[in-house]
Amino acid sequence: MILTTSQWWGEVLAAGAFVSYLVTVVSHRRMAPDMLRLMLFAGWVLHGLMLAEGLLGEPPRFGFAPALSTTVWLVLTVYAIESRLLPQLQAQWTLAGLGAVAVALAEIFQGSSYSHVASIWLPLHWALGIASYGLFAAAVVHGWLMQRSEQAMRLASQSAAGVPLMTLERLTFRFVEAGFVLLSATLLVGWLFAEQLYGAGLAWKWNHKTIFSVLAWLTFAMLLAGRARMGLRGLRAVRVLYLGSGLLLLGYAGSRFVLEVVLQRP
Repeated sequence: MILTTSQWWGEVLAAGAFVSYLVTVVSHRRMAPDMLRLMLFAGWVLHGLMLAEGLLGEPPRFGFAPALSTTVWLVLTVYAIESRLLPQLQAQWTLAGLGAVAVALAEIFQGSSYSHVASIWLPLHWALGIASYGLFAAAVVHGWLMQRSEQAMRLASQSAAGVPLMTLERLTFRFVEAGFVLLSATLLVGWLFAEQLYGAGLAWKWNHKTIFSVLAWLTFAMLLAGRARMGLRGLRAVRVLYLGSGLLLLGYAGSRFVLEVVLQRP
């Protein structure tokens, strides 16, 4: 597919972010820790500017790939904050790889152009949804690290994450709880104010996006209830987290992928 952008600097930002992430992935074993952090930070900054160019451009663009790209950028933001509190946390090259893929996807599939926004509150509704995506994605990354640490413990080897298992588990569920609150707010706002957000005649509909989002909400609710009442933890909890995140991914990104790529409908 031919790459197209509304402004030439969008391509420059995307190329810079992709190269920074790729260098981090390829050279993470040979690069000094300070330089590794600098390259990852450069990729994060350029990635954020690229997303801003798409979302705030004229006209703004959004779709499944920009949504995934924004989600990965939020996960990197979370990691940047966490690495200050937990310097031993080791996930730079993994997140840089995700960042490179996300930037490439967002450049290839740039989404639909929105020449008219029905409500000034619609961007806030989008922000709530994407923020919940980001928090659940951060939970998935921590759940994966937790799974690897548990396997390393069973094999009596050193954890690749660099953080104790209990710390990873606590962080995982904190992200799940915060994401659940934002997802609940997103669904509630979409249910109560659909016509005000999207225009007259566009009320709440039980389409693919809604069904998968509600199923994801129920899955996360069961995960949190199971942890609170039955002490659900470990691999079983991570599997439920993966299931809920997969349903949530299908809710917006999956439905938009089918419309934009498979059916080629804006």
